[in-house]
Amino acid sequence: MLKTILYLHIAGGTAALLSMVIPLVTAKGARTHRRSGWVFVGGMTVVSITALLLSGARFFFDPRPDAKAFSLFLFYIAILTGESVSSGVRALRAKDRATHATPWWDIGLASVLMLTSVGMAGYGFASGHMLFTWFSILGFVNAAQALRYWLRPPTHRMHWWFRHMTSMLGSCIAAVTAFLVVNAPLAGVSRGSLIVWITPGVVGGIGTRLWVAYYRRRFAGARVREGQGFASPVLGSSVAAR
Repeated sequence: MLKTILYLHIAGGTAALLSMVIPLVTAKGARTHRRSGWVFVGGMTVVSITALLLSGARFFFDPRPDAKAFSLFLFYIAILTGESVSSGVRALRAKDRATHATPWWDIGLASVLMLTSVGMAGYGFASGHMLFTWFSILGFVNAAQALRYWLRPPTHRMHWWFRHMTSMLGSCIAAVTAFLVVNAPLAGVSRGSLIVWITPGVVGGIGTRLWVAYYRRRFAGARVREGQGFASPVLGSSVAAR
């Protein structure tokens, strides 16, 4: 049974890793973007669910201390990726909201992520796995941003675009980090190496900031052209209609 779950986990992770670049480089909202995006979402959903099952099995049935520590990491990654993917998808359904929203699923999942981030930080500090503590910051920040998004009124007409984009990029960072940590020994690198833990977050975080800044400038320019009677060059009439 566990082997079947493991194979599903690997298959989901492979599908997500192979498909995640396509939505980033294709026209946003186009057929290729949507279809490849759903492949990524499906793959990451499988990864998250199977990771929860695998982490539980390893924690309760594998007596090795390192195995238990890794199972906690796997559990945390499952929560982190699950919340990011869910938030990215559900933000698309919140395009028209003008006030704060209180969907129990989104707020609940973000709250669980925040609690597990705090727990992971505490465990890392108590056990000496300081990398766990540092990595928990990513989840805590993601959870705080999600709660802020759902509990406050939108401050930008394209709020859903930025939430979708940052959530999906966050899940990509988590997926790449998990992949590197799991497979680091195959390359002769320790799973505790700073390179495999920190690099995806640093590179991905910088890339996300630059991308958000780029689209803020582009949307601002499109808004000016809308006032002059031109549609947006980014999303066409869908932006002009807003």
